[in-house]
Amino acid sequence: MKPLAAALTVLSLSACTSVTVKPVDSTVALKSVCIHNNPAVRVDDFVPVMQEGFRRHGITSDVYDDLPASCEYVVDYTALRSWDFTPYLSHAEIRITEHGRLVASAVYHLNGKGGLDAGKWKGTKAKIDPVMDRLLAGFHG
Repeated sequence: MKPLAAALTVLSLSACTSVTVKPVDSTVALKSVCIHNNPAVRVDDFVPVMQEGFRRHGITSDVYDDLPASCEYVVDYTALRSWDFTPYLSHAEIRITEHGRLVASAVYHLNGKGGLDAGKWKGTKAKIDPVMDRLLAGFHG
């Protein structure tokens, strides 16, 4: 293999997307979640995409800056952008807890910030919808 071809192969392989999901157990009575607003996240459509994912699986959601004591299931999240001509989602984490106990989690990560993969510029919905579907696989709207 020529050196340039080998280098391009390594670069393309390092641009893989990594998704790790610990789904919500279908025996959990998850009907509603409280999303704890994270003002540090600058991915404007991240929360609406998450909320649509919950809705698609029959779960209601509300967003709070200060969580009311009545919240049984809390969603905490982070989403990071990278820059390559334009900003794009390169890393996201979603955690669902029940009274502080981890119930489910998901991590989306572009290895090498996406490298040469043009898919890195896909929108938040294209990246996070499959993650939400895996996270909530046992729930059907």
